[in-house]
Amino acid sequence: MTRLSLPIFEEVPEIGRAQPRRDATPKALGIEYFAGDAYPANLLWAGVRRAGVPHARLASIDTASALAIPGVVAVLTHADVKGSNRFGVVRRDQPVLVEAIVRHAGDPLALVLAETPEALRRGIALIEPVLEPLPGVFDAEDALAADAVLLYPDEGTNLLLDGEIVVGDAAGAFDACAAVVEACIETPWQDHAALETPVGVAVVEPDGRLVMTVSTQTPFRDRGEIAEALGLPEEGIRVIAPFLGGGFGGKDGITIQCLLGLAALHAAGRPVRMELSREESVSAGVKRHRTRLYYRLGAAADGALQALDARIYFDTGPYDHLGGAVMMLGLEHAGGPYRIPHVRLRAWSVRTNNPVAGAFRGFGVTQVTAAIEQMIDRLALALGKCPLEMRRHNAVRRGDRNAVGTTVLGPAGLVDCLDRLAAHPWWISRESWIAAAGLFKRRGIGIAALHHGTGYGPIIPDSAGAKIELTGGGRFRIYCGVADMGQGNSSTFLQIAGAILGQPMEAFDLLLPDTDRTLPSGSASASRTTSTFGIALTTAATVLRERLLCRAADAMMVPSADEFVLLPGSVRHLSSGRDFPLGVLAQRLPLDDRVAVAYHRMPGSRERPDAPPAMRLHGFPHRVFGYGAHLARVEVDELTGQVAVLDYLAVNESGAVLNPQLYEQQLQGAVAQGLGLAIWEDFKVERGLARTRDFDSYAIPTALDLPDLATQAISLYDENGPFGMKGVGEIAVNGPAVANAVAVAIKRRIDRFPLTPERVLAALDRPSEMP
Repeated sequence: MTRLSLPIFEEVPEIGRAQPRRDATPKALGIEYFAGDAYPANLLWAGVRRAGVPHARLASIDTASALAIPGVVAVLTHADVKGSNRFGVVRRDQPVLVEAIVRHAGDPLALVLAETPEALRRGIALIEPVLEPLPGVFDAEDALAADAVLLYPDEGTNLLLDGEIVVGDAAGAFDACAAVVEACIETPWQDHAALETPVGVAVVEPDGRLVMTVSTQTPFRDRGEIAEALGLPEEGIRVIAPFLGGGFGGKDGITIQCLLGLAALHAAGRPVRMELSREESVSAGVKRHRTRLYYRLGAAADGALQALDARIYFDTGPYDHLGGAVMMLGLEHAGGPYRIPHVRLRAWSVRTNNPVAGAFRGFGVTQVTAAIEQMIDRLALALGKCPLEMRRHNAVRRGDRNAVGTTVLGPAGLVDCLDRLAAHPWWISRESWIAAAGLFKRRGIGIAALHHGTGYGPIIPDSAGAKIELTGGGRFRIYCGVADMGQGNSSTFLQIAGAILGQPMEAFDLLLPDTDRTLPSGSASASRTTSTFGIALTTAATVLRERLLCRAADAMMVPSADEFVLLPGSVRHLSSGRDFPLGVLAQRLPLDDRVAVAYHRMPGSRERPDAPPAMRLHGFPHRVFGYGAHLARVEVDELTGQVAVLDYLAVNESGAVLNPQLYEQQLQGAVAQGLGLAIWEDFKVERGLARTRDFDSYAIPTALDLPDLATQAISLYDENGPFGMKGVGEIAVNGPAVANAVAVAIKRRIDRFPLTPERVLAALDRPSEMP
């Protein structure tokens, strides 16, 4: 159990008031426990030999030289895997260790166990595979051609999943538009760059159970995948997930878990540690999907959007790894938060020999937002309209049908967000500010509107189970089955329970995810963590409160529990003023009376749009959406092409705000990752090989690179979340506000992210495209 034990805030927390994070001080002091902190005695070290080529046939593999190294204990290949040797969230298509065909350069061929890191390194280097090269496919559109190389010849296609949404008659509606704009926009791969790389420790205990402490966003789902891949009973596996040092989707699924478990099964009862180096994580780890987006958008003379046609290609690499779900969420959001009566949206998730792509904060919405929001600005220019007014004119409101034809049921605060932008001094003074640019500088201001669905969608159960206990010592313990990767949800759970039970946050212990002790609660993903578990916890805490008041009334022989209230450390009888210490009450109660458990399943959309079952299975449509409007002020250096974001304003409507401090932190972190995607992070891949290997060649923004990030909240109550909240973790990952600002500054469009100095200078060599 992890106890957040340092006292920070000794008052009873209130919903809606800023509360310092209980994990902040122990993390800042370096005393919080992470999976990477585990170095048990007598441990072995594990690592893998990766293929290093994007497509090949594994003819043979010689492990003799590696086994001859002093300190190398074992070298394992696919023949040592007793289960299916496959893992994956939707499709079990990714090998633990390759049997025959290498499909990307990061595929693992052999697993080495050694006494020391040095012996491990030498052993891996001496593994000798014989790889017969196969032709590869490295572009998503090319991979769909009739003569394309097939990654899975038996399937006859490189298509993983496709989807189409048709509303009205887009083809016919374009003819009646006053203006139509077209563009092809490309977004790159992006590395998660979490501070903590995939890491964990595993051991087979004397009773035969495999126990694993690992950095993961999905401990319960991991357990099932590990069991199937390694041929173990699920009840014979225990997964413990302490705080993560960042995840952002990169740990939403198996990273090292199957390999680590396999190593432990061959370690003769010794614990095994496995940790990816930064270089290995960057070159072989999961990435944000590279996309190519073809957009055509038309509007009437008054600015009302009329027609949208979009074709979107997601390069998912060789394995599913949530690639279909990412594509589906992108497709659902491809029309933006607007009313568009005539729409045709098509998307393809395509398998290639490029790096594996999967979940990344924004989950496909980031890419399509980059496209639709630049198209809105293009169309506003063509019509001579203000880009903010163009968005306000077309923004969805409660009761509208959105661009994919489903009804906006909950609060839709986009117009409120845009109104806040319109009234801000940065927007009001934009012309004078742009005109004040210095020598060899150009300035621009850009905006973007955002929306993002919360949760898994209508088919996959979006559920969580919460358990809370009054311990024998009079403290409360929360059993939390959903991971905290740094977003602060665990601290919010203490705030929720404290507010309901009338106790300071210091009165609570928090048990982080442990498949033996906590209840299944889904993944830390999809902007659903606090919403889903939070409602289950609210119910459990309320049940426990009422039970404790009743038991205190019984103990004091008082007819009605209404005469009692919970106060810090005690139950008080209001009529007499007598206090009943919680520790004393706990000693008098059996365990069943001191524990409350509740489950919650988020409601899915009840609408049934005309869509194939596979689209619904992969999350279409959503019921709950958050909204936002962002503004960026940039300055471009004409001599170097460097783009500097000088100011950034994020206004978001994500339901009621439970903790303004955490809300602001979530927005700031998301904006920072969006800025990285927009102007810095250029992940390079050449014919399936990652040429970006480390942080020397992959620039991510630091605190010194970022502007002051101003955030504002539009607080509207949503009945689907605890205390009226909606998810906020992903919606602010946004690049098009910067792209629109750069276009205003240089009067030219750059249709490929990131907006590197080279691309800016190349654009400046072209004739101006704007007045």
